[in-house]
Amino acid sequence: MVEGVVNPAGERSEAVGSGGRRGRAGTGQISALGVHLADPRVEASVLGLLDSVETELRTSVASADPFVTEAARHLVEAGGKRFRPLLVALGAQFGDAGAPQVVPAAVVMELTHLATLYHDDVMDEAAVRRGAPSANSRWTNSVAILVGDYLFARAADLAADLGTEAVRLQARTFARLVHGQIAETVGPRAGEDPVAHYLNVIAEKTGSLIATSARFGGMFGGAPAAHIEALAGYGETIGVAFQLSDDLLDIASESQQSGKTPGTDLREGVPTLPVLYAQAADDSDAASVRLREILATGPLVDDALHAEALNLLRESPALKRARETVRSYAEDARAQLAPLPQNPARRALESLCDHIADRTS
Repeated sequence: MVEGVVNPAGERSEAVGSGGRRGRAGTGQISALGVHLADPRVEASVLGLLDSVETELRTSVASADPFVTEAARHLVEAGGKRFRPLLVALGAQFGDAGAPQVVPAAVVMELTHLATLYHDDVMDEAAVRRGAPSANSRWTNSVAILVGDYLFARAADLAADLGTEAVRLQARTFARLVHGQIAETVGPRAGEDPVAHYLNVIAEKTGSLIATSARFGGMFGGAPAAHIEALAGYGETIGVAFQLSDDLLDIASESQQSGKTPGTDLREGVPTLPVLYAQAADDSDAASVRLREILATGPLVDDALHAEALNLLRESPALKRARETVRSYAEDARAQLAPLPQNPARRALESLCDHIADRTS
């Protein structure tokens, strides 16, 4: 999942909103995502919606049981980019961004996302999430799973108020998320291309929810059907591009630009796109052969091997190919916007394409 925002100093920051200790949503946090809101009216509309989402998130996870409320608010209070509500807000700009169902739609998307994080942390045995102890480490795996289930239920409850189509879309998106997680857990089947498998996992786990977020913005803002479909196509493609760019930053960044120590995925044996390209390559030069030998050993917990592999990857044709793949997805996302009118909201969405292409060059 796409997580965290990193400022130029390499420190993690989080998108902010009203009602919590993090204050009000600001342009700086949105710009850190690569989205530039050049029009003051669009900026005011988007920031106002994100503030409302922040307040509604805290209200929507409240329970009659104080413990459930505390556990459910754990990640809400820890912060986050609110990338999915941002896509809802921008999608709504192609209709009536002030329509009453836009904020609840954004809350549904963020609750669904937060629920997946509780489950992800259990599967990954994570100790920290968003700079705070993960729910599973603070309480137990069972509590974290059940709280994730509770958030899914709350999202479904809110979706019911938006109508049957919203319920259907949220359920289908949830199904895609689960399919993606299963595919990642099981791994490529015999004869399946590992790269194609990986790209499908990202589309299911990350792209699907971002696609529905952009779709919900257009739907509940009352945008024309053609615009809604364009937004959904853009959302899925840009979601994949953003996740892939994080893969590259984990290898190519000299600092903690990616929000984690460079080479973390390599050390943990996570097969990201540059690694998959390197493993599949048939280059016969000494550097490529040596890189494949090291990668074949599995997780690189040995510091010397880790450093050697990281340096080889940074100079490899595999990293160059991965950069080209990311740029291809970013340009495809831009092309998906063609049916939309040329307005400040479209330019904001296009700015994210530019950002993703630039951050991996």
